[in-house]
Amino acid sequence: MTISTITAKRFTIEEYERLAQLGFFQENDRVELIKGEIISMAAKGTPHAVCETRLERELNKLIGERATLRSQLPIIIPDSSEPEPDRVIAKNRNDDYLNSHPTSEDILLLIEISDSTLKFDQDVKLPLYAEAGIKYYWVFNLADNHLEMYSDAIQHLQGKFTYRRKEILLPNETVIIPCFPDLTLDLSKVFPNI
Repeated sequence: MTISTITAKRFTIEEYERLAQLGFFQENDRVELIKGEIISMAAKGTPHAVCETRLERELNKLIGERATLRSQLPIIIPDSSEPEPDRVIAKNRNDDYLNSHPTSEDILLLIEISDSTLKFDQDVKLPLYAEAGIKYYWVFNLADNHLEMYSDAIQHLQGKFTYRRKEILLPNETVIIPCFPDLTLDLSKVFPNI
């Protein structure tokens, strides 16, 4: 008896974008490309939506035109990932990223808002972002009601990527926005009042 193995098709960024151009995905499909796999994105609950709305409002007030704010739009992690983080603060570019989505060199801060997706954001996306060299990664952890701030990406001897520093802030605290030492975000204006 011969046992055969099944190998899943892994997509490149170019193949994934071509599928989108050809209409492979429906307009309401919420998917992202993670290490060559097309992953369905979880539906958002009310606390997630409220946190997202409040975060967007505060970042718009603070950042203004000093950087480009992107909401659930693709970023490029060569060669096989095109995630759509909840928020990205990217360097301003004259073309507003018309010619290509931001890469790790463009990203000043990447933010995920996590409730049902917490394990995925910590165990899958965190090493992906660390490997890409994204300097600052924040997780608004709605399950535990705190902000997790990661910085200083490293690779362990076993080859796994992570961040050297992790700091936890509570909803009643304030935080300085990376790359903008003069801007302070009041977390009480972001976390939903649960």
